[in-house]
Formats: sequence, structure tokens, C-alpha cells
Amino acid sequence: MPRTLLQGIASALPGRCEICRAWPAQPLCEGCVERFAQPQPRCRRCALPVPAGVAECGHCVRTPPCLDTCFAAVSYAYPWSGLIARFKFHDQPGLARALATLMRSAPWIEPALDAAELLLPMPLSSRRLKERGFNQAQELARRLAPGKTDPNILLRVSDVPPQVGQDRASRIASVRHAFAVDPLLAARLRGRSVLLVDDVMTTGASLFAAAALLQRAGARQVSAVVIARTE
Repeated sequence: MPRTLLQGIASALPGRCEICRAWPAQPLCEGCVERFAQPQPRCRRCALPVPAGVAECGHCVRTPPCLDTCFAAVSYAYPWSGLIARFKFHDQPGLARALATLMRSAPWIEPALDAAELLLPMPLSSRRLKERGFNQAQELARRLAPGKTDPNILLRVSDVPPQVGQDRASRIASVRHAFAVDPLLAARLRGRSVLLVDDVMTTGASLFAAAALLQRAGARQVSAVVIARTE
């Protein structure tokens, strides 16, 4: 039986909340979302937490990133870090639906989805895609706005070594030439409002590199949405 059919059957059956293990419940119950996903003010350019009433962090004021706006639903901390790890690394693509719902629970993400003309999932290298079996960003984008999602425009053209432990400058340098736009599809970007989709934003190096590339290709505006932002 195809995996997608099995996942559809499983999602229709009663289950436990992935966080509190309550039964029967959705994969993320309302109580856990209310407890662990309270909205907090974030920098509009890089999604780092900021004090109430502050629009941009000091770093983005000094050195504005290529992203016009960036939105994160939650911080990369308990319980979301463990749930995202299970989604990505333990063959649980079915969690994409619950995580997309978590993203929509943040008040700023729904307007970003409405304003976007194209959703582009951040691409994986061919090696990582083979290892994982699916692109987690594409699974999220398909559930956020399937009619706007195009996974073929933005390409990964180099395999960057794991960035864990690297500082910001090293991460930025390592992904500078990691992406490309499919030349046969580049015309779709011209004058369009584009929304990048990813699971976790750490330093933002990959998102910033992709945004700069898309702007050079003619995109009118490039923003991003992620599940979680590291602090």
C-alpha cells in the first residue's frame, strides 16, 4: 500500500498528542499548542525574539538581510525541537500536517501565506534527499498552500557539510553558492512575491543566500516562514 495512503488512513484514526500523549487527540492537542506556542514579538527581518514594540533587532538594523520579512511560529526549544527531529530524522513525514497547523497558529504566518504568489520549499541536496526519503520543507509547503507551491524552481546544486558547530560567518560562506534557479523556470519569478518555506532557522545563512539569488532572478519580494527559530 502506498505510503501516502497509509498516512491518510492513520491521520483519520484516533491518536495521541505527540507532546503530552493525551488520547484521543490530534497529533498536537490544543492544550499543548496554547501552552508551548504562545506568540512573542520577533524581528520582522530575521525572526529573533525582540522586546514588545521593537520591529527589528540591532543586527538587522545595522546589516539588513536579503529577506524582506521572516516569520517563525515558535522558538527551537522544548517540546518543538524534539518533535521536529522526529519529523526529519525518524521517517515521520506524516507529522508535516500537524506542524503546518502549528505554523498557522502564529498570527503572522497566515497573512504571509495570503500575500505570497509562490511558495518555494528550501531544497535538499540529492544525497540528503536519498538518505531521508523526503524533503521536510516541501512536505510543509504542500500543506500550507498546495496551489502556490513549486518545488522545481529553486535548486540545490552543492552539498554543504553539516553546519553544526560553525559560526555565523562560516555558515554564510559555506552556502553562498549552494543554490541555483532552474533557467527554464526563472521567468516565473519575475515581479512575483515569493515565500520560502523551511523547518528550522538557525543563523539564517541558507535562507539569506536563497533570498539573494531569487532577488537577482527578478523576484519582487522574498520572505520566509519557518516552524522554529533558534535563539
